[in-house]
Amino acid sequence: MSEENKSPDNQPDGLKPEAEAVNEAAAAAEESAVDAVEALMAENAELKDRALRTMAEMENLRRRTEKEVKDARQYAVSGFARDMLTVSDNLSRALEALPEDDRKNADAGVASLIEGVEMIERDLLNQLEKNGVSKLEPEGQKFDPNFHQAMFEVPNTAVPNNTVVQVVQAGYVIGERVLRPAMVGVSKGGPKETPKADAGTEPGETVDKSA
Repeated sequence: MSEENKSPDNQPDGLKPEAEAVNEAAAAAEESAVDAVEALMAENAELKDRALRTMAEMENLRRRTEKEVKDARQYAVSGFARDMLTVSDNLSRALEALPEDDRKNADAGVASLIEGVEMIERDLLNQLEKNGVSKLEPEGQKFDPNFHQAMFEVPNTAVPNNTVVQVVQAGYVIGERVLRPAMVGVSKGGPKETPKADAGTEPGETVDKSA
């Protein structure tokens, strides 16, 4: 057989379409493999994004749950504490109703009774404080509607306007929430308070009043 007969150009015509078909099949297989890889990469990216979102949601849920549990523990006694404040008020009224002279001149039995009532009042307030209830001390402070309830105005030019000058009924907070606002009298006629240079958070702005 001559060299001329061995040349690919001299192969029978029936073999050419078969070779082309093989090449096309190989190209199609390669393209399909590339598409499969790209599809897997896209699916992997989507699954990663879903996993990150799920982790973020779980973290947010954990934080919300922790806060709810903390609030439940801290504020669960709000209603009971508010009722106990009424008891404390009654004890205070009972003590205030007794004139100072009568206290000094009281016999041993009455003096012991007065001392016992004072001890009960102090112990009650101490127990409330152990459960997160704190007494407000607003006298001399600027009136704050988040913590105070104005009952009347007192003409007073010696202090800035809207200063708490008298406390009619003590106020209390539990945690960061107002348990009961203080009933107060505020000054009227004094100089206006000079605005502070730092216009930050107003007093009581972040206080939760839902207790």
